Amino acid sequence: MPDTPPAAEYSRRAEARNHQAARLDRRSKLLGNLKLATVVAFFIAAAFSVKQHAFSPYWLALPVTIFAVLVVVHDRVIRAHRLAEKAADIYRRGLARLEDHWAGTGDTGEQFRVPDHVYADDLDLFGRGSMYELLCTARTPMGRETLARWLLAAASPDEIRERQIAIAELRSRLDYRETLAITGDDQRSPRQADWLVTWAETPVALHMPALRVISAVLAFAAPAALVYRGLGGDWIPLLVIVAIAAIISSRLRDRVHLLLDAISAAAGELALVSALMACTEREAFTSGWLRARAVGLQHSRAAPSASLARLRNLADLANGRHNLFVKLIDVPLLYSVQVAFAAEAWRRKHGDSVRHWLAALGDIEALVSLSTYAFEHPDDPFPDFVPERVPAIFDAQQISHPLLSAAKSVRNNVRLGDPAQLLLVSGSNMSGKSTLLRAIGLNVVLAQAGAPVRAARLTMSPVRLGTSIRVTDSLQAGRSGFYAEIVRLRQIMALTEGVKPVLFLLDELLHGTNSHDRKIGAEGIVRALLERGAIGVVTTHDLALTAIGATASDNRVRNAHFQDHVEDGHMRFDYILRDGVVTKSNALELMRSIGLDV
Repeated sequence: MPDTPPAAEYSRRAEARNHQAARLDRRSKLLGNLKLATVVAFFIAAAFSVKQHAFSPYWLALPVTIFAVLVVVHDRVIRAHRLAEKAADIYRRGLARLEDHWAGTGDTGEQFRVPDHVYADDLDLFGRGSMYELLCTARTPMGRETLARWLLAAASPDEIRERQIAIAELRSRLDYRETLAITGDDQRSPRQADWLVTWAETPVALHMPALRVISAVLAFAAPAALVYRGLGGDWIPLLVIVAIAAIISSRLRDRVHLLLDAISAAAGELALVSALMACTEREAFTSGWLRARAVGLQHSRAAPSASLARLRNLADLANGRHNLFVKLIDVPLLYSVQVAFAAEAWRRKHGDSVRHWLAALGDIEALVSLSTYAFEHPDDPFPDFVPERVPAIFDAQQISHPLLSAAKSVRNNVRLGDPAQLLLVSGSNMSGKSTLLRAIGLNVVLAQAGAPVRAARLTMSPVRLGTSIRVTDSLQAGRSGFYAEIVRLRQIMALTEGVKPVLFLLDELLHGTNSHDRKIGAEGIVRALLERGAIGVVTTHDLALTAIGATASDNRVRNAHFQDHVEDGHMRFDYILRDGVVTKSNALELMRSIGLDV
């Protein structure tokens, strides 16, 4: 990994791409002027030859040839200019992430929100300013969907270790990540992750080898018959050929149109996927995880990028059937039928491999997202995982919230499972209790996705995560906030029935009921979780609940707190976690600070 800080490296590359774009812009303008001069030269040559009564095509061949060459060169320069500008923008966005100006500028992942997921909404995984928006650099729905899936469900310890090694390799490959980000700059992102898989795995509808040969023969015979007629022959051969072609076209019309409609709108999308695969096929990876995916992209007789490029060409041809000229020759040459047969041949040859190709590309794009995050946070280490045990262990040194500025966030030590299974955190409003829960939860999600964590060090067991932090009422569903909370608690309790131990994070436990029921209910829930080997953190500003620690046996509960003080008439918080129970509340001070007479 380079020693250059991420911000300095991004700034250097952004400046270099800006200089490159400026140089290409000047070259583009020069070529545009040369094209104009060539056009002027063409008309001057034409006028001179007419005036001298010595018109000759040779006078005009040179400017026409030069213009054609300039058009090709100019198009390449325009594309290179666009790619340079896009690369510069990528690094500017990277700098915005480093400067914490990224919220609302990326993919929020709203489409991946799962109703009543056991931790996603509580931890701001999706939405504006979410963990997903910070992480995601994927350009295809396969990559975006894979990243979301990794955040929503933990990987196995072996898979996590493989991802960590692959991320360590990829985070220094800025050139490769840049190429992935700008390749196919003028192509659309695919509509959805599974449309191509669905089409590719649909049973072949036009597997008619004999009819395909007949159609090809007729397509060659029709022009030959037309030439024969032009040389003085009769119309009968041509009419017979066209009649046969019309019958074939009519009989296959519905199946042909259904097939071609499925791919005709996908040319640009296929171009992007093919280009991204080609970038990856050219890379020489060293980690086993990356090599396995690269082999997945080579798991066929031809490179997947070339095969998909062939399908893209067929999609272009399918689109061409709407051209007026093509409509005139469609039936005589069996144009649509020929394209449909070629598409079916492609599906028959490659259909079983498409799912494998796209899954490999999705995995790599998701890993590139995590690698970019790792590069931008070089001080964040990979966590260490210990063998599964009950109770689990979670030992974090200097942990903080990944969505907060690293320079401004306050770091704390949190240890669970040895011996205390429960950390009961008391403190006043706005003192940092909920932020601590989200810091723990998000770092667990990152750790079990294979990414680095925002901590000086983290050692943990593989766990199943469950949270109750932002559970609210629902008018549409007809349920109160308290009912929603106890439903979530039931979800968390159900997690303890699995093999992995549970890590639970509960904010203001049972705050929607009276203090008597709250204390009894909270003690019962906590006791049941601890007896099932779970570890976790419960926060409260109700000091009565801190007595839970006094009733738990074997030192399984430890009290800690955040504190505050009044300074110049304002509440001040240091967000430092301290041992013991908080000794005061700030509710009255807060009410008085805004003018309430209490």
